[in-house]
Amino acid sequence: MILRILKSNNLSNLFFIPIAVLAFWAGKIFAPFTYSYSPGEAKNVLYAAINRWIGDLPLLSVILSAVFVVILAVLIEMIIVRYQFIRIRTRLPAILFVLIVGGLTSMHSLHPVYFAAIFLLLAIFRLFGIFDIAKAYTVVFDVGFLLGVGALFYLNLFAVVPAFIVGVFVLGRATGWREFVILIIAFLLPFAFAYSYYFYTDQIDLINEVIVQTITGSVSTLKGNLFLQIYLGILVLFTVLASIDIVAHYDSKKVSSRKYFTVFFYIFIFSIISYIFIPATSQEMLIIAAIPVTFLLSNFFVFLKSKWLGELFFALLLTVVIVMQFLG
Repeated sequence: MILRILKSNNLSNLFFIPIAVLAFWAGKIFAPFTYSYSPGEAKNVLYAAINRWIGDLPLLSVILSAVFVVILAVLIEMIIVRYQFIRIRTRLPAILFVLIVGGLTSMHSLHPVYFAAIFLLLAIFRLFGIFDIAKAYTVVFDVGFLLGVGALFYLNLFAVVPAFIVGVFVLGRATGWREFVILIIAFLLPFAFAYSYYFYTDQIDLINEVIVQTITGSVSTLKGNLFLQIYLGILVLFTVLASIDIVAHYDSKKVSSRKYFTVFFYIFIFSIISYIFIPATSQEMLIIAAIPVTFLLSNFFVFLKSKWLGELFFALLLTVVIVMQFLG
């Protein structure tokens, strides 16, 4: 019953998003905290000034993280509406994103990854626009530049750039080396601006230190956190089931939908690779990984033939997220 209501295209479902965010963030609003940043994380070029402003305001930090999740959910809704790669009109992706992030209770405080995720979604929105278009140089430049700006908030966003390079070749028509070069140059351009500013203000050593710390610092929040491990295990299980379902019905989908889901697959793979192999990467990268997982699970729940099984799976996910509010 719950899934049937939430996966409909009813406009009232959009009101569920802020209500759900308020419910999942309520515990942290009454007991606010500031995220424990890894070395260099709070000093990222475009985030440093923001952190200086709210660093000592934990309640504001929690509230802003909730606001950003609502914004990200709206952007996800915009991508669904614009490209319609899930053939049935549904509000479920935006709701599922709120649900997934709601279970990551340690991320219910402001973090630079939320800013980066906005630019990531804008880059996805632009990237999908090049489907079957030849020589989409302007769009490719926009994609690279958006990722570059996002990386100035959260440096480890660079880890998903290869997924967008693959995406350009998957979605575009008659693409070649020019698109690759344009995307890389556009991605590096915001860094060139940042280095110019730091050079002008004689702070080159500072930005170099931040980059080194952000990439090489060692952080581990998963080890020893049993409840988070269980939650992620359930998400992995659903992701595997959804992936199997996608493969099984791959030929029945539109060509564009197949390619969009292929791009999401690569974004997910590279975000998980960075989570595993980049020492300084922690739970914040799960916010990035949650974006492709959201679209994948939405497709799974929308087209699952067994209604009672869909309701059971969704109820399990919802139950675990609720439990995480008390034990996560």
